[in-house]
Amino acid sequence: MKNISIFFSTSFIVILAALSGCNVPNGPQTAPVTSIALTQATGVTSKIAYVNIDTLEAKYELLKTTREEFKKRQEQMENELQRSFDQMNSDADEVRKKAEANTLTQVEYEAAQKRLGQMQRSLQTRKQSLTDQLMKEQEDFNKDLKERLDAFLEDYNKTRHYDYVLSYSYSGSSLLYVNKQLDITNDVVDGMNAGSKKDAGKKNK
Repeated sequence: MKNISIFFSTSFIVILAALSGCNVPNGPQTAPVTSIALTQATGVTSKIAYVNIDTLEAKYELLKTTREEFKKRQEQMENELQRSFDQMNSDADEVRKKAEANTLTQVEYEAAQKRLGQMQRSLQTRKQSLTDQLMKEQEDFNKDLKERLDAFLEDYNKTRHYDYVLSYSYSGSSLLYVNKQLDITNDVVDGMNAGSKKDAGKKNK
């Protein structure tokens, strides 16, 4: 029985990779500790920072909690499908044994074959339905995650005034070297975790 694979971590990295080279609203120029001025050929000065995706993924509580919930849901779905698959195999073995022992009439045999065929089709339909459902929920969460990150960075940048916020990952990044003075990951992690707790508090009221 093939598992329903959910590449949650990969999806998250792909979403945050969209930050690379992403413009962030710019305000009056200041000189925050975590920024660096880049003078281009045109004489335009830009301020940049980066977020370590590996760290954000490991420390963002909402993501960790949701990943565990998806993992449990996936296991439940796989167990359900496995039980149906085992039942179908058991029924097929029973029909085979009776057929070999010549204890089934032709009509009974054909009815059993029809029933097993229907069980197989139902199992395939159920598997597809569960897979689609789980993938849709993951897509919805990814969209919500991106919106949360965009909203946080927009608010965060009101006092930092970055022109670009880049994404960086040890496992794969277009950035070969980063100046650690530009790292705003802890600010993003702390801010987004605080925002999640605030949202959870509102829901519990």
